[in-house]
Amino acid sequence: MSGMRPTGKLHLGHLHGALSNWIALQNHGDYDCYYFVADWHALTSDYAATGEIRANTIDMVIDWLAAGLDPEKSTLFVQSAVKEHAELFLLLCMITPLAWLERNPTYKEMKEELSQKDLSTFGFLGYPVLQAADIIMYKAYGVPVGVDQLPHVELTREIARRFNFLYREIFPIPEPLLAEVPKLLGLDGRKMSKSLDNSILISDQGEALQKKVAAMFTDPQRQRKSDPGRPELCNVHTFHKLYSPSETVVEVAAACREAAIGCTECKRRLAAAVAEGMRPIHERREYYLGHPEAIRGIIEDGNRWAEQIARATLAEVREALKINHGL
Repeated sequence: MSGMRPTGKLHLGHLHGALSNWIALQNHGDYDCYYFVADWHALTSDYAATGEIRANTIDMVIDWLAAGLDPEKSTLFVQSAVKEHAELFLLLCMITPLAWLERNPTYKEMKEELSQKDLSTFGFLGYPVLQAADIIMYKAYGVPVGVDQLPHVELTREIARRFNFLYREIFPIPEPLLAEVPKLLGLDGRKMSKSLDNSILISDQGEALQKKVAAMFTDPQRQRKSDPGRPELCNVHTFHKLYSPSETVVEVAAACREAAIGCTECKRRLAAAVAEGMRPIHERREYYLGHPEAIRGIIEDGNRWAEQIARATLAEVREALKINHGL
């Protein structure tokens, strides 16, 4: 079980840091996978500007499908379409100590990172409880996440343990499933982020892709073409290792150290490699952009299946809390 907030277009950091792991788990054969658009979570920081959430939801699902998520193997759904998430969130709020939320290490970090927004709301403080409800609703044993989400998974584990102790054992204690992926920096050398406008988008192709690759920061000590480079410190080389053939990676690294290739040529070759590597994804994306009815059908089917599972779980929860009055 995992999800993403529809707060903007997805970039290559999402593709390699999350989606690739989701797809691998889906294709593993031993997992029932649930992946959802976390539109209620988007409200925790973007409650004052909701106009793009619906369009972002469709665009996100298109990117998921283009990347390789298969609705025949994974349940893809929208969080707000399954109202049981809200009820379980409410019930978990009753048993979650405030101190658990206040000590969440990402709470203050995100408030500082998004200092231009007023995040002094209960929704923002309590979103890890909603996240816990999302996960344990489907009795997930594994949660594919990045390292920055580990504190939230641990809080989910604590909430599940507390529920099981207070009432009865219903929920498995989920484990984080980390993917071994390289750290992808943005065009400016900072973390690739929607909010920093430094991303290569999954949808970028053609001239837009070439311009972004050409703008990537390289080894700061290499000022001239005649200066030897340090590919191990260059984000362009990190991308080469993801998209270029292994022989090209070795060749470019050696030429960089010997100042036999300039950054402009290195980036030109990278842009071509990224374009070729992303070609199947872009082709699938074009298909789904031209078939909006297929997207709607996939989401509706996923919503219905997720709702069935959620209803069954909530029936167990209500019985455990002795609030099921047969109505």
